[in-house]
Amino acid sequence: MESAPAPGENIAVLRKARGLAQAKLARAAGISVSYLSKIEVGTRPVTPPVVAALAKAMRVPTQRIYGQPFLGPSEQADLLNDLRSAVRRYTLPREDVPAPEQLAADVARAMQLRAETNYLELLGMLPKLLGQATATALSAASGEAGAWTQVVDVYGCAYAAAHRLAQPDLADMIVSRQTWAARQTWNPEAEVAAAWNEAGTYQSAGQYEDGLAIVERAVIQYERASDRTPARSSVYLGSLHLRGVVLASREKDEQATAAHLRKAKLHAEGIPHDVLRHNLTFGQENTALYELAAHIELGKPNKAAEMADPLLKRPPTTLTPNRLGRMYIDMARARLDTRNYSGTEEALERAFRIAPQMTEVHPMAREVVRVLFVLHQRARPKLMEMAKRTGLTL
Repeated sequence: MESAPAPGENIAVLRKARGLAQAKLARAAGISVSYLSKIEVGTRPVTPPVVAALAKAMRVPTQRIYGQPFLGPSEQADLLNDLRSAVRRYTLPREDVPAPEQLAADVARAMQLRAETNYLELLGMLPKLLGQATATALSAASGEAGAWTQVVDVYGCAYAAAHRLAQPDLADMIVSRQTWAARQTWNPEAEVAAAWNEAGTYQSAGQYEDGLAIVERAVIQYERASDRTPARSSVYLGSLHLRGVVLASREKDEQATAAHLRKAKLHAEGIPHDVLRHNLTFGQENTALYELAAHIELGKPNKAAEMADPLLKRPPTTLTPNRLGRMYIDMARARLDTRNYSGTEEALERAFRIAPQMTEVHPMAREVVRVLFVLHQRARPKLMEMAKRTGLTL
């Protein structure tokens, strides 16, 4: 992991390069000068909605603020370049068609690696797997729908890796390819998976209103689909509403957040044990985690902390590491906002334990670690280790 400036440092550099005083930038972003000052010096974490507001005010993409914590002459960069090349030639796969049972096994393995947040191993297999899955679909008689669904699932894994490793341009390209493949499937569930990721690209860019429009459109299209499976509908509609919860809460729209959360809970009533389909996780436990995160985004960290305490004592048992890791990161953020610093560190430790590769590069995990470090926590060896793992400039 290579060192990179923290978002606060990037904000200060970009602001000064544009000749903006703190007061002018803070006013344009809708935050206080005091808050902006604390972000720049590292005593307050910068949240995704604030990043979006600052990026818009300075006319830069959000990734210019987050930075690239792991790029350079590294294994990750090489693997990402290989994936980028494979995605670019999406209609020109160089790979041969594998045996059906081998392809199915490899797709299942990729989906497992994604759920486990094992991004390095996943990146290692994705370029070849994308080519093989696409070659199979292109050669299938009459464009067999099941073969194209496999392509959609592999692109879903690729999106997760590109998104988590802070490659927004690659993530955008992957989503366009996934949408293209989904349209060949005649499978409304595959189209939901693609729409879920498409909304995610708007979420990453801080364009929450547009992301909500994607969600609403996908809900309407799926509900109109005559060939959707009634018994499975709740998983896909519920997943879309969970994406809506994130987007609406970051937009600070409490009414829309409550509406999406209410609908998600209704769909989750019959799914006590979370299921994973087409890279979408849904059920009562995952819905609770989205509710916790929404409280944080809406400026209610005390409510989030109240939800976090019992979840820490009895963690969900049916969720994959990528969801559990995100849960612990959100818990750490809530505890930081309530000045429970020892509890913050405890939650971060669990995130590193359950989903190390995701936690090392997750923007909010890095921000929480950075703020803890700045707040006179340098003598804590576990925190020092976490700071090193996130590649922070110390």
